[in-house]
Amino acid sequence: MDTYQSTSKVPDPPAAAVGYAGVLRELLPIALWREDADGRVVEWSLAAQDLLGHRPEDILGRPGTAVLVPEANRELADDLTRRVQAGETVVGTLPVRHRDGHRVAMEMWIVPAADPQGRTGAMLIAVETSEVLRMRDSLAALQSLFTQSPIGLATLGPDLRFLRVNDALARMNGVPAAEHLGRRLTEVVPGVNATALEDTMRQVLEQGTAVVDVRRTGRTPADPDHDRTWSCSYAPLLDGSGRALGLIASLIDITDGQRALLEAERARSRFALLAEAGTRIGTTLDLGRTAQEIADLLVPQLADSADVQLLEAVLDPDETAVAAASTHGVLRRLAATFPDPTAPTSRLAPGQTFQIPAGTVYERVIAEGVPMNLYVSDIPALITDPRADALRDYLATLGSARMVPLVARGKVLGAVAVTRLRSREPFDAQDCVLIDELVARAALNIDNARMYTSQRQAALTLQRSLTNSALPEVPGLELTGRYLPASDHDVGGDWFDVIQLPRGRTGLVIGDVMGHGIHAAAVMGQLRTAVRTLARHDVPPARMLRSLDAVVADLGEDEMATCVYAVHDPVAGGCVVARAGHPPPAVATPDGRVAFLQGPPGPPLGTGGREFRTEEVPLPPGTLLALYTDGLIECRHRDLDEGMDRLARTLRPADRPLEELCDAVLARLLPDAPQDDVAVLLARTARTARTPRTP
Repeated sequence: MDTYQSTSKVPDPPAAAVGYAGVLRELLPIALWREDADGRVVEWSLAAQDLLGHRPEDILGRPGTAVLVPEANRELADDLTRRVQAGETVVGTLPVRHRDGHRVAMEMWIVPAADPQGRTGAMLIAVETSEVLRMRDSLAALQSLFTQSPIGLATLGPDLRFLRVNDALARMNGVPAAEHLGRRLTEVVPGVNATALEDTMRQVLEQGTAVVDVRRTGRTPADPDHDRTWSCSYAPLLDGSGRALGLIASLIDITDGQRALLEAERARSRFALLAEAGTRIGTTLDLGRTAQEIADLLVPQLADSADVQLLEAVLDPDETAVAAASTHGVLRRLAATFPDPTAPTSRLAPGQTFQIPAGTVYERVIAEGVPMNLYVSDIPALITDPRADALRDYLATLGSARMVPLVARGKVLGAVAVTRLRSREPFDAQDCVLIDELVARAALNIDNARMYTSQRQAALTLQRSLTNSALPEVPGLELTGRYLPASDHDVGGDWFDVIQLPRGRTGLVIGDVMGHGIHAAAVMGQLRTAVRTLARHDVPPARMLRSLDAVVADLGEDEMATCVYAVHDPVAGGCVVARAGHPPPAVATPDGRVAFLQGPPGPPLGTGGREFRTEEVPLPPGTLLALYTDGLIECRHRDLDEGMDRLARTLRPADRPLEELCDAVLARLLPDAPQDDVAVLLARTARTARTPRTP
C-alpha cells in the first residue's frame, strides 16, 4: 500500500543537511532529484542513478511521472504534485520504477523547490525502504545487545578511550557506565593488567584482526578484596569502507565458572572425539586396519595403551559345530598400541592367539558382555603371553585399566583392553562412558569388516571354482586368460570360458554380471552353465544370447549382465561374434594393426532385448582376438576411450609369447590394484593352419 503524510510550508532543507549526506550515504544511500513546475526532471544525482538505474543524460528533461511512476500510481502522483506546488511537503512510502522496469519501494520526502525559471517545482529525497528497514533492525539489534547482554561490552575509539559501555561491564568494573566515557582502561580500573590489555588493543587496531580470549586478572571496585579473572576478546570496528573507527571489546567473568568452562571444554573434546570416530574408524572393510583404527583413536587421547582382540570362533568362516568347538575360548589379537615400541610390550603383536584365562576378568567380560574396570591385581591378566615375566616392569607402571566387550548385533565378538600409566589420572566415570561408546561404535565397524571378509572369501572361492584355471587345447588357437578380483570391492561376476564345439570349432565367451559378492558369483555360475549347455547343442551366437537373456530375466527383475560369445572356425579362418552390451573385442594382426569390432553391441542380458546380431571377423594366421570386461579399460581416473587406446598400444606387437602379452596388458592398464573385477581372454590363431579332426 502506498502511504504518505503531508505538512504545510516546510522550507527547503538547510545547506548543512545536504552537505552531511556525504557521510550518511555510506550507511544509507540517498537519491536526490529535482523537477520543474512542468514535472520535468532538471537535476539527477549519482545516488539516484545507482538506486534507480537511469543515467542523467537519459532522464534529464523528461517528465518524471512518465518515467518514474508506475502507471497504477499516476493519479496519486498528480495529486501529490498539486499539493507540493501548493506549498505542502509530502512524506511517505511510494513505489518508483527502476530503469529495468521493476518497482523499488522508497521512503520519500517531497518538498517545494523553485525551478530554474523561478516557478514552484519539487525536490525529491528518497531512500530504498529495504535499506531503511535494514538500518532500523541493525540499530535495534545493537541496542538490544548493549542493554540486555549478560556479557560485558564496550566500544573504544582509536585513542582507546571508552565511547560506550553496557551495564554488565560497568558492574564487572564496579564503575558507573558514565564514568567510563572518555577515559582509558588504565584510568578506570588500574588494579588489573590494563597496560598489557591496551597493548593487545593497539595490536588489534594496527593489524585489523580480532584477538580472542585474552585473560584479564586483578581486583576492581566491584570486588576489591578478591582477584577475579575475565576472558576478554577484541575486534576492530570498521565502517562500510573498511576504515577503522575503533574496536569493540567483550568480557566474560570466568572466575566462578572456571571449573564449569573446563568441564565444558572436556565435554566438547569428547563430542569431537565421537565425531572423529565416525570418520576414522571403518574407512575400509579390512578387518586388521579397522581394529588398528580403534587403537589409534583411543591412544593417546584417552588411554596409554589399547589391545583389540577378537574371538577366534567369530573369525572362522566355517561356522560348523566342530569348528566352533576347536576355537572355543580362543582370542586373537588384531591390533595393539603401547606407549613404548621398544619395551617388552612390542612382543604383543597382532596375529597372536591365546586361551582366555579361566576365572579372570577376561572370562567374565566375554561371558557377560559388560565392561569392567580392573584393579591393580587384575591387570596382569591383560598380558596373556608365555613370556609375561619379562613384562613385570611394564605392569608396575600401570595405574588403571578397563576392559570393554566388542558387542555387535547382540553377539560378543571379543574385547578391547585399555590402560593408563600411573603418571596419568586414572579413568573417571566420564572417561569410562566415552570409552564404552567408542568401543560400541567400533564393534559394528569390526563386525561389518568381519562379515565382509568372510563373504568376500566365500565369493572368491566360488568365483575361482567356477572359472577355468586351465584352458583346453583346441584346434587352430593358442589361448590364455586371467581373472583379477577387485581390490576394494566384493568379488564380482566377471568370467570367461573356452568350449570345444563340433567340427573342430571353439566357443569363446566372456561376461560380466552386474553387482558384487556371492550373489553375483552365483549368477555368473548359472550363466556359465547355461552357455556350456547351449554350446554343446551347437547353438549359434545370436540365438545363444537370446537364450541367455531369458535365463537372466528368469533370475529376477534386477539382474543384468553383459556378454560376448564368439565361435571360431579354423577351416573358415575366422569367427562369428555376437555381443550383449559388452565392450567390443580387439583384433590385432601380425602387421601391427589393432582394431575394435564395430558390429552392433546389442542390449545387456536381462533387459528383454531380442535384437542380437552377429559379426563375421576374419582371423588370418597369427591374428590375436582379445576379449575383456570393462574393469580393464575403465576406472575413476581414466575414461573409456583412453582405456581402449592404451589397450590397443599394448597389444602391439601381437606375436609375443601369449602369456607375456597377457601380463603386459594387465601391467599397462592396471598399474595399481584393480578397482573392479577384471577378466581377460586372449586367443591367437596358429601361424600354420591345421586340418581339424571331425568328431
